[in-house]
Parts: sequence; C-alpha cells; structure tokens
Amino acid sequence: MNLDVALRKDYGKFELNVEFSLTARHCGIFGPSGSGKSTLMHLLAGLLKPDEGRIMLAGRTLFDSSRNINVPPEERRIGVVFQHSHLFPHMSVRRNLLYGWRRTPEAERLINPEALIRVLQLDPLLDRGVNSLSGGERQRVALGRTVLACPRLILMDEPLSGLDEELKYQIMPYLKKVFSEFDVPLLFISHALHEMRLMAEEVLVFEAGVVRERLPAEELARRSLVTGSRGYANLLTLSAPQPHGDLWLYQWGKTPLILTEPGEGGDNVVELAAKDITLFKRHPEASSARNLLPCRVAGLFGVGNRIGVELDCNGSRLICQIVPDSVRELDIHEGGEVIAVIKASAFRRLYSMNN
Repeated sequence: MNLDVALRKDYGKFELNVEFSLTARHCGIFGPSGSGKSTLMHLLAGLLKPDEGRIMLAGRTLFDSSRNINVPPEERRIGVVFQHSHLFPHMSVRRNLLYGWRRTPEAERLINPEALIRVLQLDPLLDRGVNSLSGGERQRVALGRTVLACPRLILMDEPLSGLDEELKYQIMPYLKKVFSEFDVPLLFISHALHEMRLMAEEVLVFEAGVVRERLPAEELARRSLVTGSRGYANLLTLSAPQPHGDLWLYQWGKTPLILTEPGEGGDNVVELAAKDITLFKRHPEASSARNLLPCRVAGLFGVGNRIGVELDCNGSRLICQIVPDSVRELDIHEGGEVIAVIKASAFRRLYSMNN
C-alpha cells in the first residue's frame, strides 16, 4: 500500500508517537483499548490534525507539518468503515452504495458497482430503506459504499466489535471476499486476535501510544499459546462437506477429516484448539476419536509448561499444545513421526465461503 507515517499527537495524559512504513496489501493495527489505534485512524483519515509529523500514501503527501500541508479528508481518497455503519438514513440502500461512486471522477472508477453488489449479496436490499436493515446488513452496505468510492486505502476501525459472535462470522466471509477480489489496500484495526489473523498479513502491535513491534499475523497468534488464556487456535479451511453416517466428512488439503459440525457448500473455516489435539507415538489400537492423522514434527516452540508442536499432516500444518513431560516421554523432536488424534466434536465451524 506504500504508506509512510511519522506522527505525534499529545492529549496531555496520553501521547501517540508512531513511525512506520507499510507495503503489504492487508495490514493490521492490534492492541488493547486505549493504545492509540483509533487515534491513528482519525489522523490518517484527516478527522484529527497531528501536532507534528507526516503522512504519505502512494507517493502523495497528505500531511506534513514542516511544509504546512494538510489535505482535507474529502481529498485524501481514504475510505473509513467504523464500528457503527453511519449510513445516510434518508437514502435507500442503492443510493447509499452509489453515494461516493457518483462523486468519483470517471477515470478513477476502478470498481464495478454490479460486481461488488453481487459479492456482498446486496441485490435483494437495493430498494429498501437502511433503517429496516439488520446489523449485519448495515455493515455490508457500509463496506460496499466505502469500496465503491474507489479509495487508495480503506481503514476499518473495529468494524465487527458491535456485533455478536454469530453476526460477526456472518460478515467475515463478505469481508474476505471483497478484499480478495477487489484490489484495495486495507488497514484493519482491532483488538480481536481471530479477526486480525483472518484479515491481515502483517501486524503493528500498539501499546501506550507507540508501535511496540511488527510481525506476521500468524506469529502474533502463536504467542497466544503461551500468553493467552485460551491458548492457540488452529484455523482450518475445509472443503467438499458430505454426510458420513451421523457425522460429516470434509477435505482438508489431502487429508479427510470427520466432524460433528454440518457443512455448507464451498470452503468452510473451522476452529480447532491446539490443546484439543492428543499426540501418540504409534497408531492407537482403538480410540473413540474419529480422526487419527499420521504427522511429521516440523518444529517446537513455546516456553514454560506450554509447548507448541508444529505438525506437517500430509502437506497441511497444524499446531498442537502439550506439556514438557510429554515432549520427553514421547521423544518428540523435529523430523519425528507422531499420530495426531482429534475428536469429531473438537472442531467449531466459524463460517463458510460459498462459491
């Protein structure tokens, strides 16, 4: 996305002081409440003025205190999707969607409205008033309106935090599909690790107004094995679901998996806690678990009494959590062979990506 930032904003008891450059298409800003994430978003969008510094996006200077440059928000070509949708209540869904697109010069209209409406599945809603929409529908319309303004960058500030978990995972497939099919850079702001893993490639970790570190989203997730109360969660993309007796059979890469969770057409994203995987040195003679996967140990990580074992299961990767005693007793080492045993009930389906 070619975003270069060096900014300072002083609020007295709190000061934001950050400097970074981003080039990945989908980046995240991660940190607890009060760490400066939303302040950064307002500064980038031009809704707040920094005390000093600079902002450059795609080679254009949007703010530079030393040169007295401060491009107005409406000229920055930065789209913002807030936690609350902020739709125009007097307009239909169609008019909301096309509001920014109609104000964009024809030469810069790089996204086809019909194509985006199809991806967001908004066709049945176009003639409705926005006050009659559900929370999830409103967020889809807000995302569509922002994307159709053809911005150089989209900022999403905790866009799912106002939704319950069921609605959140109803919206996620639409977010994923929009940013995979339309070439729009994204800066995704959240304190939720699952959302960050699903939406960002690279993450800036904010703490007390500064950037503490930058790292891949997967590396940030692996730290939760040691630091998080829930531990690490594998996010698996499964395909081709079909009934299998009382259960469901899916395909995970080259490996079949049996789940209690019913499947929908297309890809299904499921969660599997690392601590719900049991390792055996040899194939057990009998087990109530439905999934017994021969795996090779690709690596070990973690500290203290939580050890992560990275497994190569026929070309697909899985993280298992065990204790140091188990590492020693099973002689688990890089390159070694183990059997990963997983109950059919251990998986939780998050959402499906319908074709």
